[in-house]
Amino acid sequence: MNTKNTGRDNSRTSRSNSTKTTKDSFKPKKKEASPFSKGAKKEAPKNAKKDFPKGFKKEDPNEIAGESAKPKKEVSARDKRKYIEFKDKAKKGDPLPSFNELEIRLNKYLANAGICSRREADVLIETGVVSINGQIVLELGYKIKPGDVVQYDGETINAEKKRYVLLNKPKGFITTMDDPLGRKTVMSLVNKACRERIYPVGRLDRETTGLLLFTNDGDLAKKLTHPRHKAAKIYHVELNKPVKAEDLEKFVAGVDLEDGKTNFDVAKFVKEGREGNSREIGVELHSGKNRVVRRMCEALGYEVVKLDRVQFSGLTKKDLPRGMFRHLSEKEVAFLKMS
Repeated sequence: MNTKNTGRDNSRTSRSNSTKTTKDSFKPKKKEASPFSKGAKKEAPKNAKKDFPKGFKKEDPNEIAGESAKPKKEVSARDKRKYIEFKDKAKKGDPLPSFNELEIRLNKYLANAGICSRREADVLIETGVVSINGQIVLELGYKIKPGDVVQYDGETINAEKKRYVLLNKPKGFITTMDDPLGRKTVMSLVNKACRERIYPVGRLDRETTGLLLFTNDGDLAKKLTHPRHKAAKIYHVELNKPVKAEDLEKFVAGVDLEDGKTNFDVAKFVKEGREGNSREIGVELHSGKNRVVRRMCEALGYEVVKLDRVQFSGLTKKDLPRGMFRHLSEKEVAFLKMS
């Protein structure tokens, strides 16, 4: 055997192996994504099944050929109950009680009338000082129906809630509660405003448009219609011919009518023409006489074409279309009572 060659071959193989290890050591290593870094991708196992997007059905070669791979498994009634839709579920338990909005508990009725609190009302009911339609009621949960007469200590109680409704009246409606001739009334425009019976404050002619207040507060209605309280009303008047400047001064000075001399507090042109005359004027008055604006204009030789009440005791038509109504805010009601 040649030992020289074997030693030489061994040195060559060792030298080649060392070069391979050095080359491998200088190769750049793959960066491993940190579990805390964003977008770190998790490597799925080799045998993991791929998830298909929703609505995508993987084709089965057996189904393509018209053969089903596996027979469909029958769903038990128990499993059906698990996935049944909510609307199809059978309702269990007793049905909900029906509520009547027109009825109100007796203790709440007494509290709304300002007699006492609800707890104190329960004590009054138990002591027998409250009667309904002439009969003493001791039941705490008794409900008052429309038309029932409630008496406390011999005095009748009226716990009706105060309502204040403002209407922008259109043409063709008369201001009355009921008309025997069958004409359209303003009550048909506010019949859905509230359950309480409300009444118009003041009047507007059939052809007059604008603000009309409705309420069941008798004290406030009396205050607003009485001349002593001076509830201001502003009208936009359109006449059949231009108004002279001296006639505006006569409106403010006063005009003699059948029921006495009457005047406007303010009378101004709405739009002035070239000669200083205009067919449209704005007038402010406190008088509560019937058809006073039309009669004063007719006394000076003018005929009213359009008459619109644009303001009533500080209330305006802002954001209130013709023929529509709205409820007054607490601030507006307080202002009416203070003015």
